[in-house]
Amino acid sequence: MRERLIGIDAGGTMTKAALFDLDGQELACERRPNQMLFPGPGHTERDPDRMWQAACESIASVLANTGTSPGDVLAVSCAGYGSGIYLTDRNGDPVRPGVVSTDSRTADLVAEWEGNGRAGVTARRIQQRVWPGQAIALMAWFSKHEPETVARTERVLFCKDFLRGRLCGDFSTDPTDAGIAGAIDVETGAYAREVFRDLGIASWLDVMPEIGPSAEVVGKVTQAAARQTGLKEGTPVVRGVADVAAAALASGVVTSDRLSMIAGTFSINSTLHASPRLSVPPFLQMPYPIGGQVLATEGAATSASNFEWFCREVLDAEAARALSNGASVYDVCNDYVRDALDRDNDILFLPYLFGGPGGAPAGLLGLKRSDKLGDVLRGIFEGIAYAHRVDIERLLSGYDAAKPTTIRLAGGASRSAIWAQIFADVLGLPVEVTDGTELGARGVAIASAVAIGAYGDFETAISKMVRVRQRWEPNVAQRDVHSRKYARFLGLTRALAREWPH
Repeated sequence: MRERLIGIDAGGTMTKAALFDLDGQELACERRPNQMLFPGPGHTERDPDRMWQAACESIASVLANTGTSPGDVLAVSCAGYGSGIYLTDRNGDPVRPGVVSTDSRTADLVAEWEGNGRAGVTARRIQQRVWPGQAIALMAWFSKHEPETVARTERVLFCKDFLRGRLCGDFSTDPTDAGIAGAIDVETGAYAREVFRDLGIASWLDVMPEIGPSAEVVGKVTQAAARQTGLKEGTPVVRGVADVAAAALASGVVTSDRLSMIAGTFSINSTLHASPRLSVPPFLQMPYPIGGQVLATEGAATSASNFEWFCREVLDAEAARALSNGASVYDVCNDYVRDALDRDNDILFLPYLFGGPGGAPAGLLGLKRSDKLGDVLRGIFEGIAYAHRVDIERLLSGYDAAKPTTIRLAGGASRSAIWAQIFADVLGLPVEVTDGTELGARGVAIASAVAIGAYGDFETAISKMVRVRQRWEPNVAQRDVHSRKYARFLGLTRALAREWPH
């Protein structure tokens, strides 16, 4: 028997199933796109049934393409994007489309709470800021705008929990998802009942999921799920974690001297702390399944998704050529940027395609007729690194902030050695990348290995299942260059936020 684990990760655009052995080797991965829905301004939704179908197809394909016997799979678990919301009936069937965490329909409501002081009070009680895609804000919005949906709702679920419910019929959640949702007092791990009452959503407490440990077997693959996925009926199913925590686990973030940085759809930057009572409340905060620590996160939609838009809309021909030759668009862009590194470059990219601070617009500034494509791509790489620096400086700004000595990089940008070096130069810290491509799936595979007793705890599992593949040291000769450009980046962001029409 070959001992295998399957991790499922439902991210921003794709649902993936990856196959691992107990040493953490990623043996294969299959991906299927999620169907996104945009029914109104600021509304970003997902068809839950199509997401489940994407998971089923990915699992079946990864088993078939690797010749893996379903009996070799020791356990399966799910990760998914944090917060947003899935409203279902008692059987876990959706009563409406799921809401993705990039949804902004509650922006006016959150602004109202900020104006009347409710947001500040809530932030202190849940140890993180209030934001539009958060579950507590979405529940308040549904109560006001879709009372008929609320009347049909018998369960509140989060992304990974919806998928796990389809696998085994368990509809609980774990502390990481409950924390990102803004639904708990992170210090106690219990639902923040005062918050629910103050925000007028106390009735929702009756349909909130039970909270249990991330590394716990909570059910077995049902007969129906076995037919759809190719898994063996009775395969153990583990509760799992939200994708932010999963990536940190898979990056080997076990102590406060390592900073987890995901450069993907969002800029996600996280550090570990002994207590959630931080002097500067972070964007997100959640209990972490190692040593009673909490994971504090700063982030925004200012990361590699901006680069991917440029590749899709501007580099379409180059991307197609790269794929036809078996390369990735990252390979092509690396070559262009490498060629541009020895030239002076004053180009600044503001990575605000999905909204900037204070309404600042996205843009490329400082272009000259003599500039080449490599110079533009270098500016994009640097601009996204500067946006991460903004988030990281806030994350590390309090007197009780973590003091990281190393950054563990994940997400699309981790595929580019050139970009990893730029991150190291901009942030002034060594950057390390661990092996494998699907860290969300690896994170829940680690949770599964602990849950089934293959390893005694997360620390041991991570020591066996996570390996650093490459490391980049900061180039001190670039420090002054980036300090000057970063100051200009901040100044232009503020100036354009003031002048640009909102």
